[in-house]
Amino acid sequence: MNGKSKNNEAVSVNSTSDSNIPTLTTDTVFDTETTPMITPSEVIEHLYCPRFTYFMNCLNIPQHEDLRYKVLKGRNIHERREKENRDYVRKRLGCIDKDISVYIASRKIGVRGIIDEVLYLYDGTLAPLDYKYAEYAEYTFDTHKVQSVLYALLIMENYGKQVDRGFICYTRSGNKIKEIIYRDRDFCYAKDVVEEIFNVILKGYYPKRSRWPNRCIDCCYRNICV
Repeated sequence: MNGKSKNNEAVSVNSTSDSNIPTLTTDTVFDTETTPMITPSEVIEHLYCPRFTYFMNCLNIPQHEDLRYKVLKGRNIHERREKENRDYVRKRLGCIDKDISVYIASRKIGVRGIIDEVLYLYDGTLAPLDYKYAEYAEYTFDTHKVQSVLYALLIMENYGKQVDRGFICYTRSGNKIKEIIYRDRDFCYAKDVVEEIFNVILKGYYPKRSRWPNRCIDCCYRNICV
């Protein structure tokens, strides 16, 4: 099934429905190199500690996350999943079809990223499914929820379909699935966080560090963060 863009934004879809047409790109694709854009991963880092945004985007000091074990493991899982689960449809979730590894972007909210799976549900709505190299917990981490909400906003804008829920698959807990029901306040909060990040990037102000001191212990910026 092909993804559609109502607003001529950037959408690239790997579809499970037609192997002869593996990707779909809209005719009008804006330049993401010159249009200010952030990714959901950058939002997660900002929520973890706002100074990540400053060091990476204002001072251009990378965190070399490619050297971190969990990041590498997570990427390997995503690559393997993309090859092995192409035709698997999660009927227990009410899914009837899916797009996988969807590159999607929005100039409206200033976010771009790759969604692991966009699920087509039996009730006509869509839902993002995100794989996490993490263990399942009863509590949904704020970072995971905001990322899922941002994916929902991207899907609604580009596909022109309603998104009421999202799913997270925790690969370190036997691929256990958690469902997230979105509320209006969730969308407002996610947009506020994105706006806060752009305020740091465009105005270059030095934000307060995380209020949790234990997050500073193994931070790659701890030697320059004052």
